[in-house]
This record gives sequence, C-alpha cells and structure tokens, in this order.
Amino acid sequence: MSRLLDVRGLPPCEPFDRILAATDELPFGEALEVLIHREPLPLYEWLAEHGFGHRTVQESSEQFRIFIHHLPS
Repeated sequence: MSRLLDVRGLPPCEPFDRILAATDELPFGEALEVLIHREPLPLYEWLAEHGFGHRTVQESSEQFRIFIHHLPS
C-alpha cells in the first residue's frame, strides 16, 4: 500500500517540509509515493540518515516519482 503526496510546483523548502511531515506519519510496511518537479538530491541524504530507503523514477525532465519506505531495523 502507498500514500500519494504531490508537491509539484511548490516553492523551495515547501516540498521538503511536506515530505518530512509525511514520513513522520508513514506506518511501517507502507510506502510514500511523492510526485515532484525536480530531483530532490538533499532529501536522499536525509532519508538515509533517518532510516528510510527510496527508489526514484524520472518520468520526464520535470517530473520525478519517488517511493519512500522504512528500512528494516
């Protein structure tokens, strides 16, 4: 099961803030599916440091789909 979060077109910092808030509410075993207009490279480091894995699919030059999940402890 996954939850969809669309942050395309939001001004800087707002996509990152919304993604972090959504990871706080993400139950183990579920994925967060994020639609965003640019690849959020700083997010990947934050996810790794906080126990999350991710998979990114570039759908076009202006759309990325990122699947975020908890890593096993």
